[in-house]
Amino acid sequence: MNRFLFDVNQLTGNTAAGRRWRNIKCVKCWPGLMDPLGARSQFVDALTLPSWELSQNGENTAESCVTDSHSSQDRDVTSPFPFREDLNRKIVLYTGNVALLNCTAIVNTSNETLMDKNPISDSIHRHAGPELRDELIKLKGCRTGEAKMTKGFNLAARFIIHTVGPKYKAKYRTAAESSLYSCYRNVLQLAKEQGMASVAFCVINTSKRGYPLEDATHIAFRTVRRFLENHGESIETVVFVVTDVEEPVYQKLLPLYFPRSVEEEHRSLPLLPPDIGNSEGEPVVPERQIRIAEKPGVPEEDSEEETLDKDLSFVGSHAFARMEGDVDKQRKLILQGQMSEAALQKQHQRNTEGIIGLDPWHRCNKSYTRWLCRARAEDLSDIAALKALYQTGVDICGRTVMVIVGRNIPVTLIDMEKALLYFIHVMDHIVVKEYVMVYFHTLTGEHNHLDSEFLKKLYDIVDAKYKKNLRAFYFVHPTFRSKVSTWFFTTFNVSGLKDKVHHVDTLQQLFTCVVPEQIDIPPFVLEYDARVNGPYHPSYSSGL
Repeated sequence: MNRFLFDVNQLTGNTAAGRRWRNIKCVKCWPGLMDPLGARSQFVDALTLPSWELSQNGENTAESCVTDSHSSQDRDVTSPFPFREDLNRKIVLYTGNVALLNCTAIVNTSNETLMDKNPISDSIHRHAGPELRDELIKLKGCRTGEAKMTKGFNLAARFIIHTVGPKYKAKYRTAAESSLYSCYRNVLQLAKEQGMASVAFCVINTSKRGYPLEDATHIAFRTVRRFLENHGESIETVVFVVTDVEEPVYQKLLPLYFPRSVEEEHRSLPLLPPDIGNSEGEPVVPERQIRIAEKPGVPEEDSEEETLDKDLSFVGSHAFARMEGDVDKQRKLILQGQMSEAALQKQHQRNTEGIIGLDPWHRCNKSYTRWLCRARAEDLSDIAALKALYQTGVDICGRTVMVIVGRNIPVTLIDMEKALLYFIHVMDHIVVKEYVMVYFHTLTGEHNHLDSEFLKKLYDIVDAKYKKNLRAFYFVHPTFRSKVSTWFFTTFNVSGLKDKVHHVDTLQQLFTCVVPEQIDIPPFVLEYDARVNGPYHPSYSSGL
C-alpha cells in the first residue's frame, strides 16, 4: 500500500491538533481509507476509537454486585481514584491486534533477549518486517521492568516500546509486582520524554510468564492512572489492547480506576483491593517502611493534616527535634511546586540551623529547589526529543551510567535554559547514589560546544549530591582543543572535578570501565571509532 507522507508541521502548527498530526505516521492507516486496489486498510487509527468516557456506563461491570445500601454507606467516603472526565477522555479499551494500531507508539512484551516468541511479539515482527529484528539485536537485550524503543518500520505506529514483564511465582510476589509496575511506568516515562501523544499497551503479563491476569490488571490500571494524574499532560491517548479472553477482566476492573461518573465511583469503591500503591501507583511493602514519630513522646492526632507552621518547640531544642511536619510529605510538595515561598524559606532555615561550618553553596540550596520545581512543571519534550542525555546500564562497579551526546546538542538553536531544566529533571533522582557520566565528543562542531559560562552556571546551581556522588566523567573522543578547555575549566572555574575527568580516545578503553552490553552508543559514534581506531576486540583486563 502506498504511504502518503506530508509536512504536518506546516499544515497544523504548534497546536494540540498539530501535535496529534505530528504523531501520526501516515494517513494510510485510517480505517475507511482505501488502498489503490479499493481494499479497506487493515490498520486502525487510535484517534477514531471511542474513549472510555463515551463507552456505555451500565451495570454490566463488577460494581453491579454491590448493593445500594452498601453504596450509600460509602457515598461520603472519597475514592482514591475519583471521577475525572479529563482522564477518561484519554483512555481507550480496544479488542484487537496491537500491531495494527496507528498511534505514536505501541508496546511489545518480550523477554530479556527481546526475541521472545509469543502471539503479540510474533504479530508485531510479522507486520514490522525483518528490519525490526536487526534493530533489536543492536539493543543487546533488556532487563526485566525496563523499556527500550525502536522505530516502527512497516507498522502504522511510529515507534515500538519494548518491555520485559516479570516471571510470576507466588513466593516472590512482591518482586513481581514491583517489576510489573516498572514496566508500565518506564514505558510511560519514555513516552513522555519523547513527546509522544498516544501509546497503545498490549497486556504485558503474558500467560507464558504466569502472572495472574486480574492481579496484573490492577497494577496496570493504577500505574497508568497515577502517571496521567501526575505527569501525563502531554499524553493524549492511552489504549489498552486486549484479546477476547482478556476483555471481560479489563471491562470489570477499569471502572475501579477510571469511574465514568460519581455514581460509578461510589459503586466501585468497595471493590478496590487493599493495596492500591503509593501516590505513583507503586506497590507498597509495609515491612520496608521506616517511620519516625513526628512528635516523640506525644500521641499523634491527625498529624498528616497539621500545617507546616505548627509550633513543636516543646519537643526539644536540638536539630532533629526541631523538624516539623512529615518530612517526606514536605519533600513531595517541594518537588510538585506546591509549597508556599514562606514554607520553603522555613524549611530551608530548619535544614541549615544547627549545622556548624555550613559552606556557602548549601546556603544557596533554595536556588536548586526553585530550578527543580520549574523543571517538574515545564514542558521539556522538545529537549527530550534531542536524545542528548539518557540513562543506560551500569559500569563494572555497578554504578548508574548517564550518557551525554555532544553532537545532539544544537547550542545555537535551542533554549539553553530549558536544556538546563531538562538536565535537572532527568538527573535529580539519579544522583542520590553513585553514578558515572559518559560524554561523547565525537564529530561535534562549533554549534555543539557549551561555553564555560553555561557550565559554570550549571555547576553552581546543581545540588551537592551531583558532585559528591559523581565518581567518574569519561570524555570520549576528545580533541586537543577540548582537552585544553577541560583542563582550564576544571582547574580555575570549579573545584573537586579535575580528578574525576578521564579522557578516553577509543571505545575499547571505555569498555574496560563500562562493558558494551551496559551502554547504548549512537551508531555514528560506533562508525567513527571503527573507522579511526579499527574494529573493537573485547578486553576487560583493567579499568581506566
